[in-house]
Amino acid sequence: MEDLVNWNEKVTAQLKEDGFINICHEALDRKVAGSSRNSTAIRYVPLSWSSERPEVIDISYEKLTNDTFKFANALKKLGMKKGDVLFSLSTRVPELYTVALGTLRLGSVFSPLFPAFGPGPILARMSKGKAKAVFSQASLFRKKVLPILNSLPTLRHIVLIDDDGSLKDVPGAIDFFQLMDEADPSPILEKTEPMDTALLHFTSGTTGEPKGAVHVHQAVVYHKASGQYALDLRENDVFWCTADPGWVTGTSYGIISPLCNGATLLIDSAEFNATRWYEILKHFKVDVWYSAPTAMRMLMKAGEELPKDYDFSHVRFASSVGEPLNPEVIKWVKENLHITLHDNWWQTETGGIIMANDAKMIVKPGSMGKPLPGIEVALIKDFTIDQILFAANNEQGEIAIRKGWPSMFTAYLENPERYSKCFVGDWYLSGDLAQKDQDGYYWFVGRKDDVIKTSGHLIGPFEVENVLMDHPAVLESAVIGIPDPVIGEMIKGYVVLKKAFAQSEEQKLQILAHARKRLGAALAPREIQFINNLPKTRSGKIMRRLLKARELGLPEGDLSTLEEASGS
Repeated sequence: MEDLVNWNEKVTAQLKEDGFINICHEALDRKVAGSSRNSTAIRYVPLSWSSERPEVIDISYEKLTNDTFKFANALKKLGMKKGDVLFSLSTRVPELYTVALGTLRLGSVFSPLFPAFGPGPILARMSKGKAKAVFSQASLFRKKVLPILNSLPTLRHIVLIDDDGSLKDVPGAIDFFQLMDEADPSPILEKTEPMDTALLHFTSGTTGEPKGAVHVHQAVVYHKASGQYALDLRENDVFWCTADPGWVTGTSYGIISPLCNGATLLIDSAEFNATRWYEILKHFKVDVWYSAPTAMRMLMKAGEELPKDYDFSHVRFASSVGEPLNPEVIKWVKENLHITLHDNWWQTETGGIIMANDAKMIVKPGSMGKPLPGIEVALIKDFTIDQILFAANNEQGEIAIRKGWPSMFTAYLENPERYSKCFVGDWYLSGDLAQKDQDGYYWFVGRKDDVIKTSGHLIGPFEVENVLMDHPAVLESAVIGIPDPVIGEMIKGYVVLKKAFAQSEEQKLQILAHARKRLGAALAPREIQFINNLPKTRSGKIMRRLLKARELGLPEGDLSTLEEASGS
């Protein structure tokens, strides 16, 4: 990686150049003023697409910019202003990207919702965020927002697509296309300050209400640069981020970073299908692919024969985020897709990628890589008011990041006490545990709350899960600690088997023996339970705390992000 970057200097230089920092301006206006005016900003792949029916919708940087002018002017005419919050509840449609960027252009705040949320999680987020407007497909709005409409007193404007007319009498309902047809096309831009609120991302805690992480316009400086450093993004790349725009990844790197870097953002309207994914990678000659370990394991589940029919040689760089990337997954993708997967690490709160295996690094399978230029990371073993004890190489500690990078969240909405607890001195405490090796690579251990204390050892679940995944019958795994009066906690593993393997006592014993041979008797699981699906968030993270709550009969906490298909 490059020499140290001073992020404060980068923000100051950009502010000095323009006198303001606005995310939409960086993503679109600069590109239209330069060489990207006629380049394709968005290539939308509709549900009907196939290699035999290859029709797509291409939107140029100039067209997208002009559409955001119209949407920002329309919002302004409705009375929306700087700081007002617009929520989106939509599947991947081209209009969503106009809405997100047009909202930011006006200086209003964009807050994405995952379309699979039910009315309860939506109400919690929209009421906490004091929603002034919402953009949605009519089918989603009717099912998920209409039942809670009377509980949203601040909501004034409901911008809909695909309405058949049945919602026209809902107070505040507006047809998106009519709104755009009647909108003023004149250029408009709110010259926002670096610390003006731009994005509101909600993240779930183990209990209680979801937390609203506040991000500001200066974050765009980091979004752009981290896309270059961590994802090898270049102008005119075809970039495919498979994350839903309802999550922070789908916003930071599914909208902002690729556009700031002049790439073509490939958007697939369909849900996961292994054959379709392979066809998309091949047909559109994807240069950079950003996905998640869960998706890679789903490709593994589809088998080794399927990818043999496809050429993926155009993929220059591929990366993964969401959960730690198991070495077995990296190995499978390399052997079957001939693609090297690069893991990286960040959080909703960090707003952008903090550590990565970049294109110039040798990938150590299972490692998160190294901090990006200008990011100072340390591992904290313990701290008091007066002193911080840092971990040495190969010692376990909590990942901490020194304040100062531009995309760091600036608040938890209406919860300053919780925000202050995230910091000790100048360090942000992530809640994730890791180790650093002698080469400076970081290795994920587990969430601080997930670490298992057994027979005097502190065990990170990821280490045990990797060993279980290494067994030829295992597709996915998760481990938890169960209270034990003698050893403190007993390690229990939950295992999803590959299709070719049947659940049996003999299979269970084989997996236990494999783990004991690799880990030793003290660290290996004492018990294995087969499960059809691991409980995960809709962004793919395994919910170990939910497995533990169910095992021990404890309160399950906030389940708003739980994937609906999960269960035993």
